[in-house]
Amino acid sequence: MPRLRVYEKAGDIGALKLALEPWDPPKPHPGEVVVEIRAAGVNPSDVKAMLGAMPHAVWPRTPGRDWAGVVTEGPPELKGRAVWGTGGELGVRRDGSHASHLVLEATKVRLKPEPISLREAGAVGVPFITAYEGLRRAGLPKAEDTVLVLGANGKVGQAAIQIATMLGARVFGVERNSGTYAGHASGPVRTIDAGKEDLAKVVREVTDGHGADIVYNTVGSPYFEQANAAMALRGRQIFISTIDRSVPFDIMDFYRGQRTFVGVDTLALDGAACAEILDALTPGFESGALRPFPVLDDAVYPLERAKEAYQAVLSGSQDRVILAP
Repeated sequence: MPRLRVYEKAGDIGALKLALEPWDPPKPHPGEVVVEIRAAGVNPSDVKAMLGAMPHAVWPRTPGRDWAGVVTEGPPELKGRAVWGTGGELGVRRDGSHASHLVLEATKVRLKPEPISLREAGAVGVPFITAYEGLRRAGLPKAEDTVLVLGANGKVGQAAIQIATMLGARVFGVERNSGTYAGHASGPVRTIDAGKEDLAKVVREVTDGHGADIVYNTVGSPYFEQANAAMALRGRQIFISTIDRSVPFDIMDFYRGQRTFVGVDTLALDGAACAEILDALTPGFESGALRPFPVLDDAVYPLERAKEAYQAVLSGSQDRVILAP
């Protein structure tokens, strides 16, 4: 049974010392399960951890946060069942999912929604967990709310739009091109071309001056000033990433606008916390209101070609990249 193993951080993918090793999964302790991995998503955070960007990462280790598979050992009610999960500790503070098997606590395992395949389930994890946690922390949008998603066609952006439209919100999606929104939605999504349009002006015109109740800023600093200008009174802005660490900040506008900024780092959410979020998302996947990302055949890699998969993600692939042990 193989697993990937990284022994030390590297400055780039080319210098990464990545080994595919035979191993025998340990016997589970009481309360644990063994999952035979069928699909494991590759996230930018997986690659960054291997390159040394996560200060709390342990070495050596097996990468991978997201997974879907079948329970081979564990409680009778789970044995033989198709399950899924993810966790901020996986592949960082402990061995992760880029292996043939994964041993973890049963509290971190959930039954896979019936309508989606194992391959699709392995691609859901981090983007949907991040999107939901940000919206939860900001206060889940209501039907009368306006939600502005910056970086709409990124995977977290698409997940946020799926959740917001499922909940009935009016949604604007922002990209720096004239393309349309590429993902699934349960309602209309007004796409704003940030390269040609003033996003704050568009949002305020369409909402009769109200603005955006929730801004999901998946990009960070490039949109910070415009996003603030688009926010409604008592608006909330969610941050998950940035390019520049420092931005101009008008404190008076902040407190007079009664605004809230929400920072989300899902590396701090362990598998049990993520499982609770999957519980909240599962009804949406079962009803079809939420849909998994398409997984294209040429974006699926065996463990033997893992370095190619990591390079694809690091290079900015728009596809959801999967390892299929």
